[in-house]
Amino acid sequence: MNVAERLVEILEENGITHIFGIPGEQIMPMYKALADSDITHVLTRHEQAAAHAADAFTRTSDTIGVCMATAAPGALNLVMATAAAYKDNIPMLILTGDNDLDKRDKNMFQSLPLREVFANVTYENYSPLNGTEAIYALKAALYGLKNNPKGPIHINLSRDVLLSEDFQDFDLCYLCESDMSSLESAQELIMKAEKPLFVLGAGAIPQAENIKMLAEMYQIPVTTTYNARGIIAEDEPINLGLVGIRGTPRARKAIEESDCIIVLGSIASERTFTEIDEDRFIHVNINKDVLKGKYQIQGDVEEVIMTLEFKKVDWIDELLAIDNEITVEGVDDEMKPQAAIKRILECFDDNIIVADAGSHTTWTTLFYDAKKPNHFLFPAATAPMGYSLPAGIGASIATGEKIIVINGDGDFQMNLQELATLRQNNLDVIVFILNNSEYGIIRQWQEDFYDMEAYQTDLANPDFLKLASSYGIDAVRITTLFDLEYFLEKDLKGPLVVEIKVDKENIPLPE
Repeated sequence: MNVAERLVEILEENGITHIFGIPGEQIMPMYKALADSDITHVLTRHEQAAAHAADAFTRTSDTIGVCMATAAPGALNLVMATAAAYKDNIPMLILTGDNDLDKRDKNMFQSLPLREVFANVTYENYSPLNGTEAIYALKAALYGLKNNPKGPIHINLSRDVLLSEDFQDFDLCYLCESDMSSLESAQELIMKAEKPLFVLGAGAIPQAENIKMLAEMYQIPVTTTYNARGIIAEDEPINLGLVGIRGTPRARKAIEESDCIIVLGSIASERTFTEIDEDRFIHVNINKDVLKGKYQIQGDVEEVIMTLEFKKVDWIDELLAIDNEITVEGVDDEMKPQAAIKRILECFDDNIIVADAGSHTTWTTLFYDAKKPNHFLFPAATAPMGYSLPAGIGASIATGEKIIVINGDGDFQMNLQELATLRQNNLDVIVFILNNSEYGIIRQWQEDFYDMEAYQTDLANPDFLKLASSYGIDAVRITTLFDLEYFLEKDLKGPLVVEIKVDKENIPLPE
């Protein structure tokens, strides 16, 4: 048995069911071992798409998403999507091939210092020099991803290391980091507080039921970040809605008034908190590097909330008295993007929605009513164009459910080649393309903030119906609101591409 074969066995032993990627010369030993395994390989058409798919696979399943690529060209194509997962703290495994050890990192064909390249977009980054180190790296990575899930982990594997039969195997003994030194002082703040507030991030999702029970028992209101939307259904009175930029009126008021903000599993970015009052800020996260405020607790959300005590408070009624509706104009106008998106979301309110970067994401955020966690996928911290189609593929493979992809014409063309992956796997994914023939937000920024006319934002688009047809995918073009409403009444099944011709429309800016 060589190292590659043992690595694939370890992946199987750890419940890995799918790997997204593209084969290549230096990673070929892994593919040879993979061909004889029970793991399903999903062949994408671009490595960036493989990483986005693995990201969404992690978000929508109980299994770690894995992507794999060969040396320099393949590995570099993974970097942007890995960075998006890193900024959103998505635990996923990135495996890259590399030249033999004596050629690695030298000025030779397809050699680049991949460890250094991935260093700033992963939480752990291994470059083993022999078979034993490779076995350790994978076992440590999988343990960390499951038990200390800070974000992506990268392992760079030289071809000769993968082919080696010289390695030692062992059982891994590994402990998660924690620092509970601020727990006692945080407890004192909670017991003094009259207006405590939970702010929930993606790291709190596994504890959704326990947090809901605590919130309802003690009447402590809840707000959520983008990545935690639906952790408690947004139609539940205890949930005030999205916090931060694009936040709801109730959430904004709660942040202003609260005397004890308990942040669970969020990085507390500037898009969530424009400023932090340290004296009322309790921050719980498994990653010490993101902790902010006076009361910093590094640890698992479950352990912390089960250790802390809470008291019943009486301030939620004054928050619920605030009108939480966000008025959006143009929802009945032909053919405004907001009108189209509102109807799509009304039709697919129980489905996983995958958004991209652009004006359509703003409209989707404003209209979407999250009922379950990880049902609105969007790489919020980096917002790369081209996320939604490969992420929709990853979510579909992870769940087996119908997935709704909403993107703009610009986003779609960043990774349109993944229509081939969609067709090859015959997935129930419906791709809505809001086509306004422009990079709309960029044009709006140019006009509103730089006092300039639109420059290099107009798009000469292909015929999207012919394009979809060339991949063997059914497609339809819709140009009126009446036709869209009629179309959405049908029993739709993917793979399907729906182009909706919409007007150029500025998004409402955050208040």
